[in-house]
Amino acid sequence: MKISKHNNLIKLAPPKKSEVFKSYWKFAQKRQDAFYSKLSGENHPLTDDPIIREYKFTNCFRASDRVSQYLIKNVIYSKEWSLRDTVFRILLFKIFNKIETWELLEREIGELSYSNFNLALCDQILEKARASKAAIYSAAYIMPSGSQKKYGKIKKHQFHLKLLKTLIDSGFHETIAQSNSLEELYKKLLSVESLGKFLAFQFTIDLNYSSWFNFSENDFVVAGPGALDGIKKCFVDPGGYSAEGIIKYMTDNQDKFFEQFGFKFRDLWGRKLHLIDCQNLFCEVDKYARVAHPDIPGVSGRTRIKQVYKPNTNHFDVWYPPKWGVNNNILASQAQAFGV
Repeated sequence: MKISKHNNLIKLAPPKKSEVFKSYWKFAQKRQDAFYSKLSGENHPLTDDPIIREYKFTNCFRASDRVSQYLIKNVIYSKEWSLRDTVFRILLFKIFNKIETWELLEREIGELSYSNFNLALCDQILEKARASKAAIYSAAYIMPSGSQKKYGKIKKHQFHLKLLKTLIDSGFHETIAQSNSLEELYKKLLSVESLGKFLAFQFTIDLNYSSWFNFSENDFVVAGPGALDGIKKCFVDPGGYSAEGIIKYMTDNQDKFFEQFGFKFRDLWGRKLHLIDCQNLFCEVDKYARVAHPDIPGVSGRTRIKQVYKPNTNHFDVWYPPKWGVNNNILASQAQAFGV
């Protein structure tokens, strides 16, 4: 959905909220507090919310999640990369979306760039990993395979490596660099074989973390399947709003609703929730509501949370795209905390 500057001039029938609506904002506050508690090195448990304590939930801000942090720090901004290498590295990483797969390729090949990309060698490395029963794809989402009618009995990773090579060889990086909006970038990614709406939008956000693209995350959003579940649970009736309109409604009114319910939400060092973050929060509140509000159905009919939270006491730091202007605020807050 393209977010129009004139949307606020249109009077839409107001959405009718369910009891899960309040839980959306409660979850956001509690989950963000847990993020800050972990960042400061506090002992477990990181939250007094029993559901967040027991089950695994992503961060309120998408860019704070472990895999996104690795992408930003180690894939995109490890040094200054050309447009071609930036797009190549992001897409290669995101296809598998698994840190261990990226590091395996780096160990075997060295610094990953398109100039040293050897499809046959990558295939050999990944096939060896598969033979040893290692998972080379993340379980966070499913990467579709290529058409057997078109490619025959090609293995999934072979299809993706070939697809990536074809894209770069055809100058796809230059094509998407000419995009004039986040929506246009998304549509170009949506045209890529096997990428549906959900993956195309996720890849759009990942590419937009880099310095080669500079669109606001509040310009455009696509509601994924999990978000549709969360929206269904939060609203008895969406009124005149589309799913993307509901996400904008939440984003635009976040301060109002946090204050209304008395939840003191700590933003990301001055950066408020953007459309992608509120979209993701709907996915997470869908899961949260399976325990907190088991009688309120979503779209998918899922009733259990599969992943249990496993505490990790390793110290971690966060770092965000420099264009956001957040990193200096982090340094300033750390200096103040330690009295520097």
